[in-house]
Amino acid sequence: MELLQSMRLFARLAELGSFTKAAESLDIGRPQVTRYIQELETSLGVRLFQRTTRKVALTAEGERFYERVQEILADISAATTMFDRSGATLAGRLRVDIPTAFAQLKFIKSLKEFTAAYPGINVVLGVTDRAVDLIGEGIDCALRIGDLPDSSLIARPIAMATMVTCAAPAYLHEHGEPETLDDLASHRGVTFLSGQSNRALPWHFTVKGQDRVFVSNTGITVNESNAYVQCGVSGFGIIQAPGIAVAEHLDSGDLVEILKRYRPAPRPVTLLYPSRTHLAPQVQVFIEWLQERFPRLHSEWLEF
Repeated sequence: MELLQSMRLFARLAELGSFTKAAESLDIGRPQVTRYIQELETSLGVRLFQRTTRKVALTAEGERFYERVQEILADISAATTMFDRSGATLAGRLRVDIPTAFAQLKFIKSLKEFTAAYPGINVVLGVTDRAVDLIGEGIDCALRIGDLPDSSLIARPIAMATMVTCAAPAYLHEHGEPETLDDLASHRGVTFLSGQSNRALPWHFTVKGQDRVFVSNTGITVNESNAYVQCGVSGFGIIQAPGIAVAEHLDSGDLVEILKRYRPAPRPVTLLYPSRTHLAPQVQVFIEWLQERFPRLHSEWLEF
């Protein structure tokens, strides 16, 4: 049991990067954390942490050990809860990352329902458009939209997101509404810089069943989804975004869909997680909940 306690202390220290914070989170004294870590390093014969006056960081050996410890602790957690998956008994931290486009009120309200059903689960929600290292950053699962690079991660399809080309009424009043793709040559667009590839994303349209790529005349380039949409609302130019990201603006009239007959093919929404076989119970129930719940949040803009 002492080895197991040391592993739990090690994992918490790796996550928090502070002996003091780790001790406080586990409600034990800081000297006890230090002693356990020193004894663990001695028994393993390696240095697990680099220590400075300001921070504690994993060594290369510590990172490898952390990956294995996560799997072991997840297996133990799964074994102790294998006969009871009720919300009252499930507990632990669940770190989820979603793109900014999905951080809409409907999703946040739905997430509140999840935390009410599983009050013992502490959800840590990250919202970013950049590429994340699930293992290196300790993220349990991440939602992403669009084509993904090949990796060793498990990718579970969740839905297909409808894409919308739109612009502010004021912009269309000043520049006119394009009726064909050829008309786009005289218009300005807002360019989105992908956080996955760090490249400007072109627009896509469907013409007679075929995908046609268009690079707009750029008025401004942004790398964050909310700012991208707000640039469209402010009249910088035309934008192309997932329907769920602009739904409220279309409903309010702040944005108007254009070129609807050329709507591009829907883009995949995928849930990523590191392993199929070492999922903690709280991660498993969240994946099941998300796969069932997410497509129904925006039934108008998500296909499945």
